[in-house]
Amino acid sequence: MKNFLKNINGDKTIWAVVVLLSILSLLSVYSSIVTLAYKYKAGDTEYYLMKHAMIILFGLFLMFLAHKVRSGFYSRFAIIAVIAAVPLLLLTLLTGSSINHANRWLEIPVVNLTFQTSDFAKIALIMYVARTLAVKQDVIKDFRSAFLPIVVPVLVICGLILPANFSTAAILFLTSMILMFIGRIKIKYILSLMGMGVVFFGLFILFIFLFPHVNNRVATWKARIENFSAGKSEGNYQVEQAKIAIATGGMFGKGPGKSTQRNFLPHPYSDFIYAIIIEEYGMIVALIVIFLYLILLYRAIRIATKCQKIFPSLLAIGCSFSLVFQAMINMAVAVNLVPVTGQPLPLVSMGGTSIWFTSIAIGMILSTSRELEKEKVPKQIVSRDEEAIAATV
Repeated sequence: MKNFLKNINGDKTIWAVVVLLSILSLLSVYSSIVTLAYKYKAGDTEYYLMKHAMIILFGLFLMFLAHKVRSGFYSRFAIIAVIAAVPLLLLTLLTGSSINHANRWLEIPVVNLTFQTSDFAKIALIMYVARTLAVKQDVIKDFRSAFLPIVVPVLVICGLILPANFSTAAILFLTSMILMFIGRIKIKYILSLMGMGVVFFGLFILFIFLFPHVNNRVATWKARIENFSAGKSEGNYQVEQAKIAIATGGMFGKGPGKSTQRNFLPHPYSDFIYAIIIEEYGMIVALIVIFLYLILLYRAIRIATKCQKIFPSLLAIGCSFSLVFQAMINMAVAVNLVPVTGQPLPLVSMGGTSIWFTSIAIGMILSTSRELEKEKVPKQIVSRDEEAIAATV
């Protein structure tokens, strides 16, 4: 065990946050899969618990492997990844598995495993933007040499994600702009891009309300926006049941496994797992969950500010911001602060490849932290040698 722990490098606080969220995930998922188990496995909740536990363990293994890889590899892999993401997203839009009128999943032949291609595209684009910003620092203020090579892939990938998953496209677009700002792209280019984004968003909303029957997905967006803007939880069954779960949970909760809304709330083990956490564990634990994600963001920013290399620094910021912003969106949906989206709670919601890609992203942050630790070792050795020489003089 000691030898294994010695091989775990990187920021120990981030590792602790990951372990705590993983334990919470096991407890919350086990409690919220009752209806799913009765529907598909004759009430065998242990089946889903073991499956989820194996997914989490494999995710931790992927995190361990990712944190052992040097950041230079991610930089070299970034271009290949972003090129591969485009046909994968196109294939998903055309032939992907549809759930709730959205084509988000591709099925891997032979193993019959589905994965959400947008999860891969997120990591690929963050790596690419970080790499391009690092490589183009000498010409970073130039429109053609620096801005265009970054913004074109951002618009293409976000545009391909948008039809099936608006919230993911928005998070990724915002993350890319933050990286461009930190990477010293000209402010006027970023403001122009933001302006384009605001105009496009306005046109997008207008399109939803003018042509709500183009397909079922557009109709769903329209209904969610209308219900949220009107403050009608009654018009949205999910929100109504989530509110009941939160109200009955109170400050200290009903206790582990004592949720009642898990029997009524759609997807209580994924999209609305935060409502179940509040119902069973109360607002105190709910605030601790928010605090854990903020710690993750804070530690990642500290790692990035200490890092002397541009690419790993931007990679850590991009991965952490994307994950934490996704978590905040999920929790805001559960408490009805924003319209309903399909964002899972990172490392907590039940899932398959979404947990694995999240684990890889955190592994990349830990990889940057591990390299920082290696850079400190020679300095410590030198300082000890100097102290020994000074003692003998």
